[in-house]
Order: sequence, then C-alpha cells, then structure tokens
Amino acid sequence: MLFEEKAICASIDSMMQKHLPREEVHRRDQLADPPDHLLPLFAEMGLFHFCLPESDGGMGGSWQHLSFIQERLGYHATMAALLFNRVACFGVMTLVKSGSVEQKEKFLPQLLNGEGAFALALSEAEAGSDAGALQTRAEKQGDNWCIKGRKIWISGAASALRLVVACRTDLTKTGGQGVSLFLVPPDALGVSMTKLEKIGNRCSLSYDIGFDEVMVPDSARIGAEGRGFDALKKTLFYARSGLASAVVGTAQAAVSCATSHAKDRVQFGKPIGSFQVIAHRLAKMQTDVDLARLLARELARAIDTNESCSRLAAQAKVVATKTLKRVTDDGMQIMASAGYAADSDMQRFWRDARLYSFGEGSSEILLDLIASDMGLGRGLSV
Repeated sequence: MLFEEKAICASIDSMMQKHLPREEVHRRDQLADPPDHLLPLFAEMGLFHFCLPESDGGMGGSWQHLSFIQERLGYHATMAALLFNRVACFGVMTLVKSGSVEQKEKFLPQLLNGEGAFALALSEAEAGSDAGALQTRAEKQGDNWCIKGRKIWISGAASALRLVVACRTDLTKTGGQGVSLFLVPPDALGVSMTKLEKIGNRCSLSYDIGFDEVMVPDSARIGAEGRGFDALKKTLFYARSGLASAVVGTAQAAVSCATSHAKDRVQFGKPIGSFQVIAHRLAKMQTDVDLARLLARELARAIDTNESCSRLAAQAKVVATKTLKRVTDDGMQIMASAGYAADSDMQRFWRDARLYSFGEGSSEILLDLIASDMGLGRGLSV
C-alpha cells in the first residue's frame, strides 16, 4: 500500500470509527436508517473530488484512488460504500461523461458538497436483466417530456437530488435503441413511491416508483435523444468498479471477523484456528479476497488509462460478488451459532451479500457480456 493510499485509508478509518462505529451500524441496520449524515463528512474530506477531472474542479479523476476509498468504506460498513457510490457513480460520473454544461453547473456542486445523491431508475417489473425491454415512456410535448410508467427496486429514490430515469422515447425502436435518460425530481408532480422491505442492505432503501404523466423540460434530458443506453454504458463501468471494490472491502471484513473468532474460540483445548480444516478454510477465504482485490484494482487502472473495459468490469463484479457470497457462507460455518446471532456482524455480511450477484447486473448477464467480448453468445452490450 502506497503512502498516499495509507493516509487516505487512515483518515477514512478515523472518520468511520467516530461517525459510524460498529454499534451504530448495527442500530441502523435494525431500523433501516440510512447513514446520510456521512455525505457532508465525505465532502469535507474531499473524497468525491478524487473522481472528478481537474477541468471540472476535481483532483484529476483517478479511479484507482476511488477504488481503495470504496474498498475501505466497504470494510467498515457496506451501507456507507453504497451511499458513496450513488454520489460518485450515478451522480458525478453520469454528469461528467454525459451531462450538459448546465446540468454540471447545477448539480455537481451539490453532489460534491455532500448535499445528496442521485438514484438510477432503470429496473422495471418486466425489465431487469433484460434492460432493453423497459416500457416506461417519455413523450415529447412542445419543449417538455411527459413520462409515464413504473420502476421498481430503485435504491435511494426518496432522498435523491434527482432520479436518473431511463425511458423509451422512440416506440419504433426495440431493445436498447430509442431510450433516453432524464433527471427527474423525486417530489415532482405525478411521482409516487412505495418503500419495499428487504432482508439485507436495509440501509439502502428501495422503492417502487410510479410516473403518472410527470412533466420535465427537455433540459432534463441527459445526452442525446434516443442514446440513453450509450450514457448508461459509460456510467455502468464506474458503478461496477465501485461495487466490486466495496464488496471486496466487505469480504475482507468478513474474513477478519471469522479469523478473530477462530483465534478466540477454544474447543478440545485449543483455538479452533489451530485445526487445519479451519486454518485452511480461512487461508482460502483470504486468498479469494486478495484475488478479487487485484481484479478490482486492475479495472480501476484500466478506467484511468481509458482502456476498453466492458469485459473487465463484468469480470470484476462477478468475481467480487461470488467471493463475498463464498466467504460469508464459510464465515457463518466457522462461527456457527456466534455468527447466527442477531447482533453478529457476520450474519449482516451474509444477508447483504446475497444481493450483489444480481443487483446492478446479474452474474448470468455479466457472463453473457464476457462471452460476447470473446465472440460468443448473444452479443449483449450493457
């Protein structure tokens, strides 16, 4: 770990231990209470500026810095990393890569100052993995657009500065063609929301959202009309990188938790970590996390050097999420009843882990993308 990386991680450690300690993480998880109080703290530390190019007032746009920031936040609390990612990926990078000058001038200062986050409204009841099947429509009416439809499982929607809503604007096109993105206020006339209960990631609140003739100006459109999927693809590189790094951090926390238990738990007169079956399982868990970390860091490096990284982004997310599922399952087995207890960190890691193999791109779809890059399969591109 480089000196600069160590310094940033030490600052994050200090901030998280003070403002979101273990007992507070547990309390918020029980109450489904998002840690939104962290946003101005992230801003005060300048963490959001790392992903912003100097031309937009940032610190150079280094995604490698963001990778270890997201990992460290994930180590302390996945809820903090997911909140950070919504600002950095769905907010800042969407604007940087696809936003207009006016949109950047209006929203970047709010995002960078920790005033809120964006929420990506893409999934629908019949359009999850098959994002090209989305049915939410936006019809041009003079200088405005009228949005009708429904989105589901949209995280952070109620508190978002803006919803990034994917709509079909050309009904003659199918799949990813004829789709546009719009910035919609969550409290706009015609928007209705219902909170959805979940077993994990309880502090990343998800909503079923209805759009009943919601009017937005043409200036709310992100990117070119009908080219919304092009903008989405740019954003998803960053989102998958951020999620992979955050998941690696949580996986490392799970391994550390299980290792600590194995050193303290005594059976047959010895710590259970002294038995080869436990020691080897923990060694394999740590190796898997280290490998996932290398892939997440390689993706961040590829993003920084403007390399083609669709395949690498899919691989990093698949490997990181599978690793988290595996190490949390092994961690539960090692800790047994201690891990199953309601106040255990391991059971929270275990519950949260189940989302990531299908959230923000299912592993099956991502494997299709990898196969497509190899000249195989159906040629998917999102």
